[in-house]
Amino acid sequence: MYIPRLPEVEQRSLLTEPSSLNQTRFILDTAAVAGILGGEEAISSITLVHVFEGWKWLGWYNSPGSYIMGMRFARLAQSASYYYVINIFRDRHLESFHTGAVPSATGSEDIVALHMQTDLAALFEYDCRRGPKFKAAHSGTIIHETGHLASLFMMECADLNATPIPGRNTQPVPVTIANLNHAPDAEVRAHWTEPCALIYACVPIVVSLGTCAASFIYGDWYSFSMILLGIIVSGISCLVIGSGTFLFIHPEPAPGSPPGDGIPRGEEGVVILRGEERAVNAVTRGKFSLRFKDRDARRCIKYVKICSFLLVMQSIAQLILIPQSPLFGQLMFFLSLAVSWLYNLWLWSFNRDKVQRNILMNILGKPVLNRFVLGTRTTMVVFVLLVLDLNDPAPIMDDLLASSTKVWQKWKTVVINRLRNHERLMFDLHDWSDPEFSDDEKKMLETLFRDAENAYDGFQKHMDRIVGNL
Repeated sequence: MYIPRLPEVEQRSLLTEPSSLNQTRFILDTAAVAGILGGEEAISSITLVHVFEGWKWLGWYNSPGSYIMGMRFARLAQSASYYYVINIFRDRHLESFHTGAVPSATGSEDIVALHMQTDLAALFEYDCRRGPKFKAAHSGTIIHETGHLASLFMMECADLNATPIPGRNTQPVPVTIANLNHAPDAEVRAHWTEPCALIYACVPIVVSLGTCAASFIYGDWYSFSMILLGIIVSGISCLVIGSGTFLFIHPEPAPGSPPGDGIPRGEEGVVILRGEERAVNAVTRGKFSLRFKDRDARRCIKYVKICSFLLVMQSIAQLILIPQSPLFGQLMFFLSLAVSWLYNLWLWSFNRDKVQRNILMNILGKPVLNRFVLGTRTTMVVFVLLVLDLNDPAPIMDDLLASSTKVWQKWKTVVINRLRNHERLMFDLHDWSDPEFSDDEKKMLETLFRDAENAYDGFQKHMDRIVGNL
């Protein structure tokens, strides 16, 4: 079969003619995953909008994960709408309805706002942890499960360097003494400042605007419109969610309440909270909350729904239109997403628990924390009672050390009497040589009394650190 050969000059021109990006139809297909991948990182950036001061104004960039964010916004809007509908029935005098919120003179919008703050706090992990059991030393009040802030406080104590107390060592128990000298108000605006955060936040904004402008200059209307849409939707979403106020709240104690000293216990060890009831309440009953203005409750619900719709529509539009864009536009779109994802990844790398702990410690006035390690549980119990200095240490003793055998009862009686009379915890043969005990029991008693002596010696040695700043 004869195939005509092109002239040499024409062949050469075909091989050497430069290709144009504007005519290239290669498809990166980044749009198929742009709305899904990077969703968790994008949500992390939204959750920190309330924590870092002024960050609600820094969301103007083309962020990935729009579909995941849209679904998260939809959950919030549905929850808030549910409570609003229920409250309409309450206005019709259905007495069996119970919201858990206290209505005010402004009407139903207050209750919607209160529920929105609760849902947001749980949704963005500001109120999701269970804290340890707490027992008040003076009033005897027991909180079987404290909240998120008590858990954060225990984590803060666990990170401290501990001072060992010399003595017998079988099952070391850490004890942290927290002197709460500052009692925060019932409601405090919470925020955190991160150095150089503004500089980092400007990077994705500049890149998104730059790629948008480049697409416009190049004449690629698909990538231009999709990058611009991403910038607008992300910025509006940050403003809507950021319109809520990040607060620390805790209940006010009853007038004339006794000192709030008490003991939360968890896997991190034992913590002794010392201070007035209001200060201790801030740890045991306090919580972080996101609150919208009461008069704007219905408006906030509407805005959240709009943001949810826009985010989902953005992901669908990207899926359809970006593959129609030439290679240059796809590259610009991909570049804006890549830089925004790296920025969201940087935000996601923040230890949110650590940030919240820093905020909590600032609100509490940066209390002095001293951590010690006691070699045995017996030594720990005596050390705790010495620190608390109670008129009647028996209830705390029984709560921390439930053993009730004859030997333990003898030891508890002697130690408690000395603590009540503020006597030195120094023991001799007379204290454990009771004839009603066997030799093994006497030996055990002597060991337990030595543990009490070690706790007393450690308390005396570190007394300045323990009580000097109250």
